Amino acid sequence: MSHARAADGTSLFYSVEGSGPPLLLIAGQANSSKWWSQVRGDFSTRFTTIVTDHRGTGSSDKPDVPYSTRMFAADCVAILADAGIESAHVYGTSMGGRIAQWIAAAHGERVNRLVLGCTSPGGPHGIERSAEVRKSLAQVDPMKARRALEELMYTPAYRGPYNTLGDPRMPPHARKRHLFASAEHDAWDVLPSIAAPTLVVHGTEDIFNPTANAPLITERIPGARMHLIEGARHGYFEEFASEATPLVLDFLEA
Repeated sequence: MSHARAADGTSLFYSVEGSGPPLLLIAGQANSSKWWSQVRGDFSTRFTTIVTDHRGTGSSDKPDVPYSTRMFAADCVAILADAGIESAHVYGTSMGGRIAQWIAAAHGERVNRLVLGCTSPGGPHGIERSAEVRKSLAQVDPMKARRALEELMYTPAYRGPYNTLGDPRMPPHARKRHLFASAEHDAWDVLPSIAAPTLVVHGTEDIFNPTANAPLITERIPGARMHLIEGARHGYFEEFASEATPLVLDFLEA
């Protein structure tokens, strides 16, 4: 377990585990590295995995300044540099996928293979979640809001663990900064510049980040291919790990 320093001095927590080619795993909005807890071990048997706490989460600093997906991408590059890793495979899900888009576009030399899971290009071209979904997440009762999030992440058949429901230690200002960063993401214009071999993965029942975003990204990135996981919601990589993890492993080792 280590800490890197971002360009603005922010302390960024990360940990390295496993052996083999390096693989950077990037968590979603308002979540720490615990996002990957259930599946990281399967990747660490074949890769040197690097997980991070985004600024505002976990053991990283939580400055009250504007955040952006470009900033998070720069933070990830600072972590790779601190770990002495020149290039890595990159796998980002949800907002982590938005961050991964910027790493691959702005720091292409750092990315060997790219996996974009349950994510969006953002901006006017991205397909937004419905007003009904936004309303369900904005409920005043925290238990009802949590239940709504669970239903968006997982199918009724899932019984846990639930590693994707947010970092409870986040201060309110950091939650707002994360929300704004994700909402303001727009990488549409730079997606065609991504040169890394790319796999786009999405659940067919994802309404939190609508499935229609997957073909948009796939068509926009040269040579990208897409895989839809039947019946999966936003947390496909956790609930449907038996399908998703081998799929990603095979792609990374191709």
